[in-house]
Amino acid sequence: MYSKTLSSQSPRMQAVLRAVAQVARTNACVLILGESGTGKERVAQTIHAASPRSQQAFITINCTTLPATLAESLLFGHIKGAFTGANDHHTGLIAAADGGTLFLDEICELPLHLQPKLLRFLEQGEILPLGKTQPQRINARVLAATHCNLSDRVATGQFRSDLFYRLNVVPLELPPLRERQEDIAPLMQHFLAHFAHQHQQAKSTLGPAALTLLLAYSWPGNVRELRNLCEKLSILQAGRSITPDNLLASLRSQPTPTPQTNTDSGRFVLPDSGVKLEELERHLLQEALKRTYGNKTKAAQLLGISRDALNYRLKKHDLV
Repeated sequence: MYSKTLSSQSPRMQAVLRAVAQVARTNACVLILGESGTGKERVAQTIHAASPRSQQAFITINCTTLPATLAESLLFGHIKGAFTGANDHHTGLIAAADGGTLFLDEICELPLHLQPKLLRFLEQGEILPLGKTQPQRINARVLAATHCNLSDRVATGQFRSDLFYRLNVVPLELPPLRERQEDIAPLMQHFLAHFAHQHQQAKSTLGPAALTLLLAYSWPGNVRELRNLCEKLSILQAGRSITPDNLLASLRSQPTPTPQTNTDSGRFVLPDSGVKLEELERHLLQEALKRTYGNKTKAAQLLGISRDALNYRLKKHDLV
């Protein structure tokens, strides 16, 4: 998503990259946390590439795409005749990572009934394919990622606490792009050059006014959104200087206006430029959670709503 070698000018991201370099040399489980689009899979790939397993397989499993009826077979494999339709032996994805690295993306969506089997693999290094009576030993390093709050999932019974603790040996939290503004200009330059070469176009340049707008934008889609924007601009503005007008037509939304209050009444004052209500609500939810360090009860109190109402809005904006 970035370049062959991850780099950053953001102090927070530099701290993450130092931890990546340290943990890559080990076989420890790593839990990569961060919003959608922050580059969790790219970090997992970097850990694998810098590890002693770099010449072996890197197998990615997106747990959100596992079909309920076939998930166990896809992960752990099966033998011929294990169930109706099992006409051949099938090596599961975990076994396919033997000797290499297994990356479990969106681990929070792993079906509850499979979590004990994954825990056994993490603790014993063994899997039991469907239809077999003897376990099979697999040597695979496990990296996992999620944008969800796994502690909340554990509290609601949606995720096993013992599996959470086993995965969370080394947690790495990726900051959202809006909190690493130092990287916006270098990433833009990198992606514009990359896509100019890929599409055989003259490289676009980024004007100062356009950069100012980009720095004020909230980047709800994080680096993935910036990357997609650069690909679009590298085609539509090939060889030209990028202006704010070019960006306003492409960004998901304009920068979220800062809420203002009337000091006498405490009422919200609608800016003359208007607001985008969905973006404003998302921004307020994020700000409330940030100020309360993720304490939902206190965040709900800040917003003047119930905890249930807060959870409903968090789910609506995919913030859980």
